Amino acid sequence: MTDDAIQAGTITIAGHDGDEIEAYQARPLGTGPYGAVVVIHHLPGYDRESKETVRRFAAEGYLAVCPNLYARQGAGLSHEEAAKLVRERDGGISDEQLIGDVAGAAAYLREQDGSNGKVGCIGFCSGGRQAFLAAANVDLDAAVDCYGAFVVGNPPEGVPLRAREIIDQAPNLRCPLLGLFGNDDQFPSPDQVAALDKELTRLGKPHEFHSYDGAGHAFFSVDRPSYRPEAAVDGWSKILDFYGRYLS
Repeated sequence: MTDDAIQAGTITIAGHDGDEIEAYQARPLGTGPYGAVVVIHHLPGYDRESKETVRRFAAEGYLAVCPNLYARQGAGLSHEEAAKLVRERDGGISDEQLIGDVAGAAAYLREQDGSNGKVGCIGFCSGGRQAFLAAANVDLDAAVDCYGAFVVGNPPEGVPLRAREIIDQAPNLRCPLLGLFGNDDQFPSPDQVAALDKELTRLGKPHEFHSYDGAGHAFFSVDRPSYRPEAAVDGWSKILDFYGRYLS
């Protein structure tokens, strides 16, 4: 058995309001103890890229799970069909559901054999905003926001998203926050990132933000033209260092 040997697969967990929802988990094959990570998938849904992220955390020595936030609306559909339905009909999921689903995933992870009791979360794109929301409403030990739009600012007029600005949640932040952003992004823009940084500093909330020149939105996404290898490699290094400090 190598050090990065893992076990992965689909499970069922209790989410918001106790709903039974699908999730994808991965874990190292050792005995631990391990920190744990809730992966919050992006707006395109519970897809291959999200599951690869779960497996990467397991290979790095973490228990990890990604709840399928679209499991209720998209039952029986492919992840692409479910994401399209939730985006176009509902404008995404409610903040209340997100909080409940992340809380359920965190509780599941803490109950696993080999857990050290510490749980973080990470989200990309819409999941970045939701990671900030979870950090303000769920008992977590660390949170990572990867270019989460609409923490500061609202969607442009005519964009059918239910997401709204949540900077008013900043006083409730319960854990350290790592933010990773692209300076060529507009959602969030550098000015919005600076506004959030300023507010968290004013409140004395532990956080560290890093922004990358030449990178825009979704610079971690290896299958998209937006992928920026240097920013993504450095970003992963910072994520693992951050979790090493707060989840070990």
